[in-house]
Amino acid sequence: MRIAVVFGLAMLAASLTGAAHADVRMSGTFVADASCPATQAIKNGKNPGNVSTDAGQSYQLLAGNKDAPTHYLILVPGADPDRRWVKVSCGHLSGSSAATLPATPGGAGKPAASGKPEYVFALSWQPAFCETKSSKSECKAQNPNEFDASNFTLHGLWPQPNGNFYCQVPASDKANDSPAHWKDLPPVDLDAGTRAELDKVMPGTASQLERHEWIKHGTCYGKNQQEYFSDALGLMRAVNGSAVRDLFAKNIGGKLTADQIRGAFDQAFGAGAGDRVRVSCVIDPSSGRRLIGELTLGLAGPIGPNSSLKDLLLASVPTNKAGCPTGTVDAIGFQ
Repeated sequence: MRIAVVFGLAMLAASLTGAAHADVRMSGTFVADASCPATQAIKNGKNPGNVSTDAGQSYQLLAGNKDAPTHYLILVPGADPDRRWVKVSCGHLSGSSAATLPATPGGAGKPAASGKPEYVFALSWQPAFCETKSSKSECKAQNPNEFDASNFTLHGLWPQPNGNFYCQVPASDKANDSPAHWKDLPPVDLDAGTRAELDKVMPGTASQLERHEWIKHGTCYGKNQQEYFSDALGLMRAVNGSAVRDLFAKNIGGKLTADQIRGAFDQAFGAGAGDRVRVSCVIDPSSGRRLIGELTLGLAGPIGPNSSLKDLLLASVPTNKAGCPTGTVDAIGFQ
């Protein structure tokens, strides 16, 4: 009896210890690259409702099961319960971070095998974003005559590898880096022209998105705030002046495939450019439509005022995962 009690207490202690340290809180988006079981538990594989991810679908990312996760905890709308575990091999992350990861020393990205720094450049299709974030200030102010009705908007320019966040950032700023507290982050110091362009191309400045992007990613870029946002805006001008933007503008309200989008990148920036592009979709909670929400581009090489987006794309490593296979190009305003 004594052995059984001691064993039981030991097991209870182990389970409590595991519960305290099992989950690493994360933020961002998990994009499924395949249909995979989305389980309530990792060990026993319990799956009420036999829920699976949809290839190309984006899900809110909640946590990893440990510092170097084998599984991600995601939110699956409509599932009961809606918090589900999926294997990391089932998809990829977009704009994600582990809240407990330490800062990586600064620098303009970690050199790739070629010796060039690498980046992810994230472009949003704002109407789709707003279908899922209707309470955001920038979404309440949507207007069919505004820039974001028919152009890509800036999400961010992220030095790689994933996890290269918060370089030499005070603990107080890291603690405030959540949407509810972005207003408490230090203001970004830009000249008047750059500020005006950023407010147009990044509607999220209405919610202080630029403060978050600088604190989390820009501090690892190796340049000052003015240069970081100027470089990102230069890349945005290249995309919005290309056949890629034209393809989206001509198909508002219709559907596009990942192959069509990648083909437009090939047309605009050279054969192979589309192989560096991933498409992410979101589900409109009111209608269930699958909407194209974001494009993420792999870039490699120094970025500056005279950089060629074509060269940066073609210097990066191709991805064989196009992401969301097809989605609707949402029109401005709530549908």
